[in-house]
Amino acid sequence: MATPTELGRTRYTQVASVIRSVVQQVQVLWKGMSPTTVEDDLEGAAGAAIVAAVAQGQLTVADAAQAYIAAQMAAQGGTALAEATLVAAAFAGVAPDGGPLETLMFLPAIGVRRRLAAGMGADEAMLGGLADMARYASTAVADAARSADQVGMAANRSCVAYVRVVRLPACARCIILSGQMYRYSEGFLRHPNCDCQTLPLRENEWPNVPTPQQLFERMPQREQRRVFGVTGARAIGEGADVAQVVNARRGMSRPGASTTTEGVTRRGLYGRRMRRAGGGFASYPGQRYSRSTTPRLTPDAIFRQASGRGEQLELLRRYGYIV
Repeated sequence: MATPTELGRTRYTQVASVIRSVVQQVQVLWKGMSPTTVEDDLEGAAGAAIVAAVAQGQLTVADAAQAYIAAQMAAQGGTALAEATLVAAAFAGVAPDGGPLETLMFLPAIGVRRRLAAGMGADEAMLGGLADMARYASTAVADAARSADQVGMAANRSCVAYVRVVRLPACARCIILSGQMYRYSEGFLRHPNCDCQTLPLRENEWPNVPTPQQLFERMPQREQRRVFGVTGARAIGEGADVAQVVNARRGMSRPGASTTTEGVTRRGLYGRRMRRAGGGFASYPGQRYSRSTTPRLTPDAIFRQASGRGEQLELLRRYGYIV
């Protein structure tokens, strides 16, 4: 049987592979766009194809989450059986802030327009827009994977915590959080393009995860200086605490949105459930379909608000993340 560390590495590789595939698809689609028509392109077929590629990536990583949690719990001597089944589709089509993925994927067009207005050349402006698009797409898929993993942890009572796993190359902000352990329901600190992952734990014990100091020692000297700065790298090398050299929370955040508009139309995943339950719907200007008048909480909001695992599971069911 694979060890927890090996299982975590496999999960990381799977998510990273999906992200690479999505970014490659985005790059191909972006090359067919023009700086003079980028807004129309992203509102048209090219934009729809990009959103579809990212949403499919989110669906793929979310679909593998529950099997990953089950394997981790079994490897640690717990039960692989969960109390509920994760709904992978609930994590697709949603931006990290809980808004529609379409809105996030349009932002690079605004970036291109701003670069052009600042006097940047067309090729350079489009290159910057592609970098924005790749960052947004990568973050959306990675966040979907982490969110699905966390819901999977909640659905399995064997899981009580998770530890943050950082893999090199990594930034200073992530390195100093390596090996930190959190309750299974505590939000994951991340920044755009963050590829750190959760390693679920059955018991409150440290797995074989490198400490910040160990990660620093594994880095080539040039990489140490790039990540921590020349003076910071020198200070750490002379014995300074890594966490004291770096501000732990600079640029880091937890997914903070309380509600999401994804799936709230009559045809949406959550909307269909509300319709069966007799919930109300209303039409809004510019919207093709009426939307549920009952806001849909995000998983992160549920974990923040619920008083215990029982209430978490109840709310996760109510809002369509598990069945």
